[in-house]
Amino acid sequence: MPSALPLGLPAPADGVLPEQAREGAAQRNFGLYVHIPFCAVRCGYCDFNTYTATELGGGGSQDQYAGTVHQELALAGQALDASGVPRRPLSTVFFGGGTPTLLPAEDLAGILSAAVAQWGLVEGAEVTTEANPDSVTEESLRILAAAGFTRVSFGMQSAVPHVLKVLDRTHSPERVPQAVEWARRAGLKVSLDLIYGTPGESLEDWRHTLTTALSYGPDHISAYALIIEDGTKLAGRIRRGEVPPIDDDDHAEKYALADELLTAGGLRWYEVSNWARTPADECRHNLAYWRGDDWWGAGPGAHSHVGGVRWWNVKHPRAYAAALTPGTSPAAGREVLNDHDRYVEDVLLRVRLREGLGIDRLEPAGRQAVAGLIADGLIEGADAIRGRVRLTGSGRLMADAVVRRLLPD
Repeated sequence: MPSALPLGLPAPADGVLPEQAREGAAQRNFGLYVHIPFCAVRCGYCDFNTYTATELGGGGSQDQYAGTVHQELALAGQALDASGVPRRPLSTVFFGGGTPTLLPAEDLAGILSAAVAQWGLVEGAEVTTEANPDSVTEESLRILAAAGFTRVSFGMQSAVPHVLKVLDRTHSPERVPQAVEWARRAGLKVSLDLIYGTPGESLEDWRHTLTTALSYGPDHISAYALIIEDGTKLAGRIRRGEVPPIDDDDHAEKYALADELLTAGGLRWYEVSNWARTPADECRHNLAYWRGDDWWGAGPGAHSHVGGVRWWNVKHPRAYAAALTPGTSPAAGREVLNDHDRYVEDVLLRVRLREGLGIDRLEPAGRQAVAGLIADGLIEGADAIRGRVRLTGSGRLMADAVVRRLLPD
């Protein structure tokens, strides 16, 4: 089942934010995340807030969902206005899930249209939807492109049938190039999501996945190490000995291979798990998260952040719809980050970026750790001389350890 929501302070029914939210807002980008919680099948490794049709029962249905999101977008505009947060056009919009493209393309287009009516879009805004390769058609992608979508992120995961089977993925490898070609014809940029470290996946399996993905000429590739979450189907299979456990050394070897092949294939890393063909192909929506910009998260379980105020919606689609019906906020709780919290998050996230983190942003204890990190080969010495913390290849493998040394207790 999906992981639990964090604890937090009560969130007001009108969604109004404290004064901190509007401080400096005019200088920050504003984005929108729309969570679509529906999946055809729950993948064995998935811990996201997603539901199949049989799990939902009476309420929260797919055919009514777009209308419910429209209600939250209207409430969002009212709440931000009442909070004194200046109106800003959307820099990025991201539809995630779940499988957003299980909804009709017209529904996704309608949600985007409602968001644009509420806030507008900056010129050249990035508008992305995630999709499974078997959840789109050439016509549905044309509809999305015509509505203003600019980018699609396909959950390819692997090019090897036995790996897809362990992950409970429903598409065949042959479907991916067809979906990519349809997206290209529609004028959409293409990103491919890959997973490495699946039980039973060999290094040659992973090499085949990488070379196959590169052969499709994507603009962007994300490659994530498989994490086994408690309570998932795959965790149970490992516990029962049906499949082998994951191995950290295997993950490290596969990450190194990914970086080698993706770099040779013309993509450059810009975040530890993400590579893009050009800077223009980097996922600007995710960069907004890593750089601490503002975004509203719509949908059950979606998280939002404005000026150091973070809140999250109730998780179940039925509870989400019920909360919005009387025109009240679906937020389950919130937290107001203090200066130290925001500093910790800034270091934690920015260190993962190729652009790195200015050493002058570190507290004294963090600055004192820089020399040791250079000596250990975890950050680039030449960049440190120029005033920036930037990870080496080895540092990317140990990014969490680098952060712990920059943020000593």
